[in-house]
Amino acid sequence: MNRREFFKNSLGAVAVAAVTPHVLAAGNSPQANTGSKRPIRKAIMWGTVGVEGSVLEKMKVVKEAGFEGVEMNSHMDQDEVLRARDATGLTIPSVCGAHHWSKPLSDPDPKIRAEGLEALKQTLRDAKRYGASSVLLVPGVVNKNVSYADAYTRSQAEIRKAVPLAEELGLKIAIENVWNHFLLSPLEAVRYVDEFNSPAVGWHFDVGNVITYGWPEQWIRLLGKRIQKFHIKEYSRKRSEEEGLWKGFEVPLLEGDDDWPAVMKAIDEIGYSGWVMTEQGGGNTPQGLKDLAVRLGKILSC
Repeated sequence: MNRREFFKNSLGAVAVAAVTPHVLAAGNSPQANTGSKRPIRKAIMWGTVGVEGSVLEKMKVVKEAGFEGVEMNSHMDQDEVLRARDATGLTIPSVCGAHHWSKPLSDPDPKIRAEGLEALKQTLRDAKRYGASSVLLVPGVVNKNVSYADAYTRSQAEIRKAVPLAEELGLKIAIENVWNHFLLSPLEAVRYVDEFNSPAVGWHFDVGNVITYGWPEQWIRLLGKRIQKFHIKEYSRKRSEEEGLWKGFEVPLLEGDDDWPAVMKAIDEIGYSGWVMTEQGGGNTPQGLKDLAVRLGKILSC
């Protein structure tokens, strides 16, 4: 079960990179927007909208719940998505790749990597059509058959093939930190992005995914302006220790171990303005979606 399936069915050794001082400094910007009124807008990840219905029916419920936007999956019916977007007035700020887990860019098989690359390119085309500014990409997976070094070089080689299209379309390929045993340090994440030497490659930071092996606010300050979007997700170390690693995600926003005031302070310090998306269980009913929107609003007011 991958994490997308997990969230749909739930509540509804670190690699060290050599990073020079000027790279570290690039993640820090003058403090800005420290008040409760931040230039940040609320959205939700499509894969966590568990209510039944058509794309339009679901978007209507999302809108009524208090969200301004939705992060769509790639490879959907573009015309249907656009009709629903226009009818509800929702914005689509980001598109999440639908095939980066099943066709990873780090796979030993060149054929699978080629299919993964084409999936990334289609995700970019979808994003352009929807008016999004970035796409979410899981860059690769490290496992018994894929070494860390191979995942690093293979994924970068394939992403570089998609950079010209991203630049042509005016979009960002945003790498997400996930539980893929890869890019486990913020210093390494900075290095990985900067090695592309392209403004078309950035980061999609998931707050909850870091809690088991780090502190989100530290990642945020180091990644700085590289961050294109945020996933807002809760995690409980206590529940993880008592019931199992994945159980840590089965806790409502504001009731886990994310230090939201510290996270928001770091977000202010890098001068971030844009979109945050909930990727959180509990969105299986209209009331559940409203609760997510309210809790997200409280986080943004920390």
